[in-house]
Amino acid sequence: MDATARLSFDIGGTFTDFVLEDAATGQQRFWKVLSTHADPAEGVLEGVDRLLDEAGLMPDQVSVVLHATTVATNAILERKGARTALITTRGFRDVLLLGRQKRYDTNDLRLTKPVPLVARRDILELDERVRHDGKVLSAPPSGAIEAIADAIRAGGYEAVAICLLHGYANPAHEIAMGAAIRRAAQGVAICLSSEVSPKLREYERSSTTVANAYVQPVVSRYITRLDSALRGRGIRPELLVMQSNGGLVSPPLACAAPIRIVESGPAAGVLMCRAIGKAEALPDLLTFDMGGTTAKLGAIDGGEPAMLPTFEVDQVRYVKGSGLPLNIAAIEMLEIGAGGGSIARTELGTVMVGPASAGSDPGPICYGRGGERATVTDANAVLGYLNPAFFNGGRLGLDVAAAGRGIAAQIAEPLGIGVAEAAWAIHRMATANMERALRVVSVERGRDPRRYALVGFGGAGPLHAARLARQVGIPMVVIPRGAGVGSALGLLDAAPRLDQVQTRVALLGPGLLALARSIIGPMEQQLRAKAAALGGALRVSHGVTARYVGQGHEIAVTLPPLDGPETAFLTALAACFGAAYRRTYGFNDPDRAVEVIDWSVVVGAEGAGDRPTQLAARGAAGAAGRAASHRRVYFPECGGFVDCPTYGRDALEAAGSITGPAVVEELESTIVLLPGDRAVLSPAGHLRVTIAPQAVSGVAA
Repeated sequence: MDATARLSFDIGGTFTDFVLEDAATGQQRFWKVLSTHADPAEGVLEGVDRLLDEAGLMPDQVSVVLHATTVATNAILERKGARTALITTRGFRDVLLLGRQKRYDTNDLRLTKPVPLVARRDILELDERVRHDGKVLSAPPSGAIEAIADAIRAGGYEAVAICLLHGYANPAHEIAMGAAIRRAAQGVAICLSSEVSPKLREYERSSTTVANAYVQPVVSRYITRLDSALRGRGIRPELLVMQSNGGLVSPPLACAAPIRIVESGPAAGVLMCRAIGKAEALPDLLTFDMGGTTAKLGAIDGGEPAMLPTFEVDQVRYVKGSGLPLNIAAIEMLEIGAGGGSIARTELGTVMVGPASAGSDPGPICYGRGGERATVTDANAVLGYLNPAFFNGGRLGLDVAAAGRGIAAQIAEPLGIGVAEAAWAIHRMATANMERALRVVSVERGRDPRRYALVGFGGAGPLHAARLARQVGIPMVVIPRGAGVGSALGLLDAAPRLDQVQTRVALLGPGLLALARSIIGPMEQQLRAKAAALGGALRVSHGVTARYVGQGHEIAVTLPPLDGPETAFLTALAACFGAAYRRTYGFNDPDRAVEVIDWSVVVGAEGAGDRPTQLAARGAAGAAGRAASHRRVYFPECGGFVDCPTYGRDALEAAGSITGPAVVEELESTIVLLPGDRAVLSPAGHLRVTIAPQAVSGVAA
């Protein structure tokens, strides 16, 4: 039977989202199921079976399988990774504990830091020393490497991170240490910093290598089992996994470098926003993905996602410098604990929300699955924003009365206010948390939100997007078709992508071109070999990071072609660096010496491109053709509860434009239009919401 369908799925903290697309016609079907945290593959297989059955397809008709997952992220956040040891150079045992010796909040006298992934007792030291230029100052004494390997075996470790001083410049000692452990302790996952993160700065390199080792056994077991289970269902294509950089990799590559899939799901969502921007001729977007557990905020500048060379996980109060740094390329995002399942509480006479979440088990009170803590979803149900008979297309009914009782007991009564007022306080506080994060992504990073549109997606994003836009002065909101499964949709626009970075410090001057060729050539050859197996026409780009001599930080620069004369190469690179430095800092110094720090190669294939897409016909439970109805919905701008029109999204085309207050419902999410906001359906099927002019007050302080 011909393989005709493309399948994608994203496992989130509360729901697992699915998209099934006909490869020939672009017809799409969406599905959501509650995530199964004890065994994430269980929820995936349930959703795949249901979706294929609804579409009338056999498993062998699936031609592509794409996956985004939070399994690596959750292992770090919940400290449920493998028992890991770290081997470092003698005298550097406390690099992970010391970090950068910089307080992320100078005035906080009770400063807290993330719990290390490796306990100090599990950090072993090797007598050796290598200079920054790779010269060996002190080789390991006879028997030292074997003694540590024996200690690893005796310690019962599942994984080992090897990060020796300046291992990026000369990995010989790391390689010898890894080989000894393989001989002494078979089955232990071994990660060398010279392979995982061959870059300078010991703290960041150690943190990245340890995190990779910590999650490798967990990710390998999960991906291997899931891939095998899908094949057991008769689905033949190899599973492709989304990375933090927005590219796809095969299971073996994902298992070898699992740290690269930490931001897997959020990255896919930003790719979906890129496609939306192209379809709607909106090159500059702020992205807002709110699910059941977290909210993720990012940016599209000039039609492309903003990229970061490094990022942090497990931040304390989401403050920069407070998390665990990872030296991997990633799409720029800020993730906070603000989702539909975020738990509300009272603290010092006020309402606080998150970051703890009820997740999918037991979930919010209104799910009726044993949840006892009031959440944002409970508040939204009490406020009338959610239709209890049509939540998740009617597959999950909501108990609004139970939600009201929970909010009354936990929030309203302790504060001496009404239930509706308490529910509104929860909703408003959750929005305020996301507003602060959106200001970080926009204003604090040099983006004027008045010049951007906001794309709201995820199960809860469309419900909060309009109010969030008002708070920061964004004039337009776009709610994509299929917003509730946005990350799963984004997977369909992804393509294979591999990248590699290597530190080699050198002055911008004579001899640099020969050095560039000696570094870039082998890196490109290695990545091409890996990417070739993933298919597609390959595109290659080269880059460096550079700085003025004596500076502590560098900026990224595209590398000029390597096939011309050296004089032209040096002139072009100097001009590129000067222009990039001026864009970043407002000036440059052409007479000052420049040094190159890191060399990078990116190899990627072409994405899905402009393929046709259309929504599959809805079944009886769908929203198609549902006539407008009314229910009581809370809008403080109107003085409280009002009789509010509600629409099925698929019926909007006939309605032309609609003006808020209004609620628009679809299978996977709910859209709330505030009073005065005007919504129209675009030719591509996306809802464009123009915020009422009097509500756009500009960038608040």
